[in-house]
Amino acid sequence: MRTFILSLILIVLTNASAYAGSDSDPLSFGFWDAMQILGALAFFIYGMKLMSEGIQRAAGSQMRNILRSMTKNRYLGVLTGFLITALVQSSSATTVMTVSFVNAGLLSLVESAGVMMGANIGTTITGWIVSLLGFKLKLAAYSIPLFAFGVPMLFSTRGKLKYWGEFLIGFAILFLGLSYLKGAVPDLKNNPEVLGFLTNFTEWGFFSRVFFVFVGALVTIIVQSSSAAMAITLTLCSQGILPFEVAAAMILGENIGTTITAELASLVGNTNAKRSARIHSMFNVIGVVWMVILLPFVLPILSNIVQELFGIGDPYVNAVDMPIALSAFHTFFNLTNVILLLGFVPWLVKMAIKTVPEKEGDSDTETLKFINTANRTPELATVELQKEVARYGEITTRMIGFSRELINSVDEKNNLTLISRLKKYEDITDKFEEEITEYITNLTDKEMTHKTSARLRSFFNICNDMERIGDIFFQLSKTMENKMDRKVYFTPKQREMLNELIEIVDRAFVEMNHNLNLQTYDDASLVKCYELEDEINVQRNLMRKYNQNNLEKDEYNVNSAMVFTNLFSSLERIGDHIVNINESVAGEI
Repeated sequence: MRTFILSLILIVLTNASAYAGSDSDPLSFGFWDAMQILGALAFFIYGMKLMSEGIQRAAGSQMRNILRSMTKNRYLGVLTGFLITALVQSSSATTVMTVSFVNAGLLSLVESAGVMMGANIGTTITGWIVSLLGFKLKLAAYSIPLFAFGVPMLFSTRGKLKYWGEFLIGFAILFLGLSYLKGAVPDLKNNPEVLGFLTNFTEWGFFSRVFFVFVGALVTIIVQSSSAAMAITLTLCSQGILPFEVAAAMILGENIGTTITAELASLVGNTNAKRSARIHSMFNVIGVVWMVILLPFVLPILSNIVQELFGIGDPYVNAVDMPIALSAFHTFFNLTNVILLLGFVPWLVKMAIKTVPEKEGDSDTETLKFINTANRTPELATVELQKEVARYGEITTRMIGFSRELINSVDEKNNLTLISRLKKYEDITDKFEEEITEYITNLTDKEMTHKTSARLRSFFNICNDMERIGDIFFQLSKTMENKMDRKVYFTPKQREMLNELIEIVDRAFVEMNHNLNLQTYDDASLVKCYELEDEINVQRNLMRKYNQNNLEKDEYNVNSAMVFTNLFSSLERIGDHIVNINESVAGEI
C-alpha cells in the first residue's frame, strides 16, 4: 500500500512539474528546470530501486540457490553474475549480494571474482533497454498500462505475487522517469554554440579522456547507481549535449563509480568481504586504464561496425543514433575486459590479499563476524544471519568442554581459570544474543515473504535458547566455585556418571551444530536430536535414583549430593534448550 501511494504521489508531482515547465524556452534554464531534471532522475532511480527490491523479495531464495550452485568455478561465476544482474537490473545489488556471501563464507574470493565480472556484463543490459526502447518508443504510453496489472497484484495476500507487482510498478516508473528526463533536458541540438565550453575540455588528448572518466565516476557516486548514470549519459547524448567520445569516456568512469557501492558495503564486513570488493575495483580500474589508452582507435572501428549491424547513422554526427552506439561500446568494453582478465583472477586475488591485510582480532570470538549494519533485504540478510547463528552455536559449544575439564580437575588454580573462562563466554553469549536479535528486529520493519518471516523467528528463538545455555553454564561454574570454597568432593561414581551425562550432551551439541550448519534448514532432521534427548533423560533419571538411594547412607555426603543434583539438573536443562534449537531450525517452533 505504501508503495502504491508513494508511486501515485510521484506520478502526480512529476506530471505537474512537466506541465509547469512545458512552455519554457530551451535556452532559458533556471532553478525550476533544474528541479525538473532532479525530480525525473529521482523518479528513474526510485523505479529501479522498487523493481530491484521487488524481484529480490520475490525470487531472493532462488537467487541465493543460483549463487550457491553456479559458482563452482570462475567461468560459471561469470554466467551467474550476468544472469542475476540482468534479472534484477542492478549490478550494485549483485555486487553487494556477492560481498555479503563472501562475508558469510559462502563464496571464495575466486568465485566472487567471477560473479563480479559477470555483473559488469549484466549491467550493460540496462543500456540496451534504454537505447532500444527508451528513445524509440513513447514509454509513458506503454508504462501506464503496467499499473493496471501491478497495482491489483500489490493487494494480493500471496506474498510473492505482491512483490512481482512491485517489480512491474518499478519497471513502469523507471521508464516514466526516463521519459520525463528526456523532456526535462533542454533541447540544444539546434544551438551548438551553447555547448562551446565543452571544447575547452576536449583538446587535451589523453588527459581530456581522463577528465571525462572522472566526471562519469563522480556522477555514478552521486546517484549511487551506474544504471541511472548510464541513463543520464544516454539522455544527454540523444539531445546532442554530449559528443560521442566524451560520452564513451564518461561510461568508462561509470564503471569505476559503481565499485564504490561494493566498497561501502564491505566497510562493515570482514577482511574477505573487503578483499572481494577490492577485486571488483581493481578489475574495473585496470579495464578502464587500457580502454582509455585505446579509445581513439576503438571508437571509430566500433562505430563503423554498429552502423552496419543496426543500420543507423554515424554516432559522431547523429545524436539520435548515439545511444545505440554507446550501448554497443559499453557491452564491448565489459565483455572484452572479462575475457582479458578472467585468466588473471588468481593474480587479482593475490593483490587483494596483499592490499587488504588480515587485521588482528578478525577471528576474535567476542565480535560478530558475518552480519553487519549494511542495508539488506530480509531475504538476503538471512544468509548472513544463518552463518552467524551457526558460529554462535559453535562458540557456545566450547562451554561444555570447559565444564567437563572443571568437573574433572583437582588443580584449584586451573579451576579458577576455567571458571573465569566460563564467565567470559557467558558474557559473549549475552552480547551475541543482544546484537543478533537487534539486527533481526531492524529487519522486521521491512516487507518480506512469509517464509523469510518464519526464518527470522527461528533465528530469534535460537539466539534466545543459546543465551539461556550460556546462563546455565555460568550457573554451573558458580556451583563448582561454591563446591571448591566449601571443600566438597565427588565420589568416583558421581564423577563417572557426570562424565557420562556430559558425553551425551556433547553429542547433542554436535547434532545441533550439524543442523545449524546445513545449507538450508529445510534439510534438518529431528530424529537423532530426540534420541539424544531420551538418552539425556535416562541418564538424569539414573543419577537422580542413585542420589536418592544413597542419601540415607551415613558415608554419603549431603553437600556433595546437592552439588551433584544441581549439576545433572543443569546439564539436563541444557539438553532441553538444545532440543528447542533443533526444533527452531526444523521450523517446529
